[in-house]
Amino acid sequence: MTADEYNLSKLFPEEDLRKTFAKVFDKNVIKTIHTLSSQGHFDHLEYTIATGKEAHVFRAVDNAGHFRAIKIYKIETSDFKRMEEYLDFEPRFKKAKHDKRNIVFAWTQKEFSALQRFKKNKVNVPTPLAAKENVLVMEFIGENGEPSPRLKDARVENIDAFYENVCVNIARMLNAKIIHGDLSEYNILVQDDEPIIIDCGQAIPTIHPNAKKFYERDLNNMLKVFHRMGLKELTFDTFYEDVKKAKESGK
Repeated sequence: MTADEYNLSKLFPEEDLRKTFAKVFDKNVIKTIHTLSSQGHFDHLEYTIATGKEAHVFRAVDNAGHFRAIKIYKIETSDFKRMEEYLDFEPRFKKAKHDKRNIVFAWTQKEFSALQRFKKNKVNVPTPLAAKENVLVMEFIGENGEPSPRLKDARVENIDAFYENVCVNIARMLNAKIIHGDLSEYNILVQDDEPIIIDCGQAIPTIHPNAKKFYERDLNNMLKVFHRMGLKELTFDTFYEDVKKAKESGK
């Protein structure tokens, strides 16, 4: 069955979205979207939530009217050499053939797996629902159908409480024995003044040889963010200790 034989008007009701999608993604992706839709994970895609070099995120809706976030990694423009470096350490993904398509497929499964582990350990992340090839289906984070803003664009009412919440979530990641690896104001959504961690594909296990370096980079990135938010007196050592205390307390 070719992509033309699928009911593309059902998958993409909006003509502009249908045309844009066809320009960015190939027939294999349309086939994957059709399969996931047929499995009941969503009914159709509505519009683009976010775009980037490596992936597009779309809002979708299921038959019951529930919104979903559909993340689709782009094969040609993804930084597969960087992906390969992260994948090499993990036995589950080490066998991925060294070509762009298989590496991106493995990366998608890696993000799905990280989200599952984070969710199990009560980290505030979107609930992962399904993953197939380079397509990831997740819980939609937002209110009244509008996606929640990234931290860089959000207004936080209670900065002290938000900081404490970030510390707790980082601690829970450590309890899951995973480090995010790219934590920043671009990879945190804000909903009801609480952080929701996203973009977890590069997450690494705490036994990774570069774990300490990536963990400290995460803290330093967020330290700069908190300084801009008004916590001028916060130091790296205090941040580090606050996360440690949260981890030990089992919050």
